[in-house]
Formats: sequence, C-alpha cells, structure tokens
Amino acid sequence: MNGETTHTIAAVATGLPGAIGILRLSGPEAVTVAAQAFQAADGKTLAEHPPRKLVYGSLLGPQGKVIDQIVCTYSRGPASYTGEDTAELQCHGSPLVLQMGLETLFALGARPARPGEFTQRAFLNGRLDLTQAEAVVDLIDAQSREGVYQSAGQLAGVLSRRVEEIYLGLVDLMAHFHAVLDYPDEDIDPFKEEQMIQSMSRAERELEGLLATHRRGESLVNGLPCAIVGRPNAGKSSLLNALVGYDRAIVTDIPGTTRDTVEGRVRLGGVLLRLADTAGLRDSTDPIEQMGVERSRAAMEQAALILFLCDRSVPFLPEDAQLLTQAAACAPTVLVWNKSDLPPATAPGLPLPEGVRVVEISAKTGQGLDALEQTVADMAPHSNEESGALLTNARQADAAKRALESVRLARQGLELGYTPDAVLVDVENALSALGELAGRSVREDITARIFERFCVGK
Repeated sequence: MNGETTHTIAAVATGLPGAIGILRLSGPEAVTVAAQAFQAADGKTLAEHPPRKLVYGSLLGPQGKVIDQIVCTYSRGPASYTGEDTAELQCHGSPLVLQMGLETLFALGARPARPGEFTQRAFLNGRLDLTQAEAVVDLIDAQSREGVYQSAGQLAGVLSRRVEEIYLGLVDLMAHFHAVLDYPDEDIDPFKEEQMIQSMSRAERELEGLLATHRRGESLVNGLPCAIVGRPNAGKSSLLNALVGYDRAIVTDIPGTTRDTVEGRVRLGGVLLRLADTAGLRDSTDPIEQMGVERSRAAMEQAALILFLCDRSVPFLPEDAQLLTQAAACAPTVLVWNKSDLPPATAPGLPLPEGVRVVEISAKTGQGLDALEQTVADMAPHSNEESGALLTNARQADAAKRALESVRLARQGLELGYTPDAVLVDVENALSALGELAGRSVREDITARIFERFCVGK
C-alpha cells in the first residue's frame, strides 16, 4: 500500500442533482474530520454515538455556519467498505450545499478522492478482490436486468468463489507433492501420478467451463453484438433509428448511403443489444463503398446475433439467398421482412437455412417491432450459470486462458512421462494467472486502468 492511502479522502458519492446528496470520507482521520463538520442535535460528539447509527444534526459550511440539516454516520475499520475508518454526511441534494460541505472537509484536512479511490482502497485492504471491484462499476453502468443480476452476483463473490475453488485445488496438489518430498519420514499418503493427472484434468475442465462464459458475460455488460445486414436500401438505417428511438443513422432513398458501420445500444426483449447498422452488401466499384461492404462482412462475422433485412416489396433475389446463407453460418439469424406496409413481391414459403427465424415489420410505421422483440428474446444466448459466475471482460478472460493453457501443459507433460517436479512449474504458472484474475498479484498499471473506469466518489 502506498503512502497516498494514508491520507483521508472525501468526495460527493451521489449523482448531481438529486433529492439526497452524500459526502463520503475514508481514511485515518475520517471520523475526526466529519465530527468537526457536523454538529449533532443532541449535543454529543459524533464519536460518542455508536458506529453505523444515523445521527441527526447540522452541516457546517467553510465559515462554520450551518448550511443544512442532515444525518451522519461513521464506521470503524476494518469493518467498513474500504477497510478504513469511514464517514458519510447525508445532505439534501443541493449542488451548492454539497460543494460548500466539501470545501469544509478539505479545509479540515481531507483531500479530494480520485475516480474509484474508495473501491480501490477496499481492494488494497482486502475487502474486495479484483473481480468484485470490477463488478462495482459494472453494476453502476448496467443497462439490463440480467446485467444487474450478473454484476450483483459478482460483487457478492460468486465468481471469486469459483476461481478460488480451482486455485485451492491446484494449491492442494502442489502442497501434497512437496509434503511427500520434503517429509519422507512422515505418515503422508504417497503421491500417485494417476491422481495428479485426474486432479489436473478436473482443473482443466473447470477452467474450460469458466472461459466459455466470457462471451456471454461480456455481452451482459457491454451488449450483445448484433449486426443489421442486407442489400442497400432494405431499410437497415430506418430499423436502427426505430429501435434506438432517434435518428442515429442517415436515411435516404438513395442506395449506398451508409458507407460505414453505425452503432447504437438498445434493450430489446430484455436483451441489451449493441446494434451495428452496416453498409449495404453488394458489389461496387466505388472504393469507399467497397470498404464499407468489407466492414459489414467483418461485423457479420463478429456478431452474436444477425438481423438480415430484406425489402418485402421487391423480389427476393439469388444474391439475397446467398447472403442469408452466409449470415446464418456466422451467428443465429433473423430474416426481417421490412416494408410490410407495402404490397409484397415475394411469395411466402421461401426455403431458408436451418435455424433462421422470420419476422415481418415496417420500420417506418413500427408494425411488427413487438414480434421482433420477442424473437430476439427467444434467440439471444442464455446461460445456466449462476448470476455472477461469468467472466465479464478481456482481462479476466486472458488470465483464465493462460491458467488453462498452463494446466493443460502440465497434464500433457505428465502423460508424456515428464517428472512431476518439472510439470509443477506449469502448475505454478497456472496459479500465478489465477492470482492475477482475482487480484492476489497484479501489476499496478493494470489496477490503475481498472479504477480509471470509476467515477469520483465510488
């Protein structure tokens, strides 16, 4: 822990404006500073009241004058969020009152908190591991119910316990091996190579299962990547605008208007989608349009769900069928017949690739969007994992992947006849990677990047 964490920090912990505003302090002088800025109505000092009890009184401004009637509470470390002494002054939500209250706290010796510094101190003091700390900001930013459940579960330690179980299993493996070697005269069960292979195989399966949750977990936090594709002038930009609720993309009757991917986020059927309106898929001699087409194909290949848009009022051509087949090979696909408000030019009963669902809509009038919403909800990938047990970002996935690779190398080495002491080097590498995942040992620059995502006061 560096010297900065010995300072008492203060910040507004609530959004502005609001009915209630909270001034939060953490550090060795948190209670002392709060007590000087607060006058309890019963005449007692703040410290004369028991911890974690709301005390009614007055908040003092920079000149010692009363600026608000508030409640105040404090906690003593390590039994607090940050693991340090903390205090909260719960005021009315006036931005000016909160600013004047902060000025008082700074004048009394507190310094301004940096973004995420309260949670960073909780991590440094062992109150949270790194996956739980990441869950705090994911919970703040959550844009879907499932995202809330996932972040809340991760904050409660579900992912931490899953990682810890794998970690401790590998630690037990190494401890048993070293105990047999270092204490040959003790009554310790002999180490069997077959048991070692079984233990590593079990850890390998658990890590494979954990790593497989990454795409689902990341989509809950950031949105499921969903590409809107089709030929030019099928109404892709109109659909994007209809779903996000405003004119996110330019819409004209001129084919090829969209030259690049245009993104927008929307909740559809309870699923957070990261929509990408793509350039129309067609052959073109225009180099700029052709670059847009290439990006459209890349977006289709990276999507977890594809909305393949076709104009219902024009004939379905062989190139449409070819593009639809390509889309269905990339991800679950919905054939969206657009412009249902116009007379249809294609007869029903069109042969489709396996698994493709069909919905008729009018992006112009909104007809059929409720059916599209239900179809998306049905087709979105679901997980049987407990909420909070998913990997939600690239850092976590990278650590899990390195742990898996190391365990796999260890298991393969044993099967090839390598001596156990040589194989255990790979097990140590796996433990190191799992330690990074949870934050047992992680570089300072990585933790700095994580906490830069936070807002001040959290």
